[in-house]
Amino acid sequence: MFHFSILRIVKDPSDAQDALQEALLSIYQDLPRFEGRSQFSSWAYRICVNAALQVLRSRKRRQEEFMEDFASQGEDDGRPMDAEAMLEWSTEPDALLHLEREEIRIRMMRTLDLLPDALRVVFVLKDIEDMDTQEIAKQLNISQTVVRQRLHRARMFLQARLRPVLSGRLS
Repeated sequence: MFHFSILRIVKDPSDAQDALQEALLSIYQDLPRFEGRSQFSSWAYRICVNAALQVLRSRKRRQEEFMEDFASQGEDDGRPMDAEAMLEWSTEPDALLHLEREEIRIRMMRTLDLLPDALRVVFVLKDIEDMDTQEIAKQLNISQTVVRQRLHRARMFLQARLRPVLSGRLS
């Protein structure tokens, strides 16, 4: 059950295995602190979701480091290539479209990281992983109303921060 849920969040089997191992270790280490206020499965599931989100964060950092290294190799003097130079250097006819999509994706991930954990988890599970509201409520041990409230707040937060990006005004 936990592995499948983690896999739905991270989308990569090896990353899911890593997250599951981290989660199981955390569950084992934190077991003495489990107070029984919620079901064990809900408590453990929250730990698994947090481990999965941590894997996503570390993956994003690795990708950003790779992109910085890649861009810095473009100019002979060691300076990073600007976007126009990268486009000229690219042999793909759709390079500009790919660059714009990548910029939007990076900004979306950065904005998603700004969300408080409670909002981000609900947003990821509902809008990215397409989980049912009732299932999210059960797994996080909160009411469906709270799930809907958190989802609404997350969407409003993201919409406000991403409106300039999506309207074509990248800054």
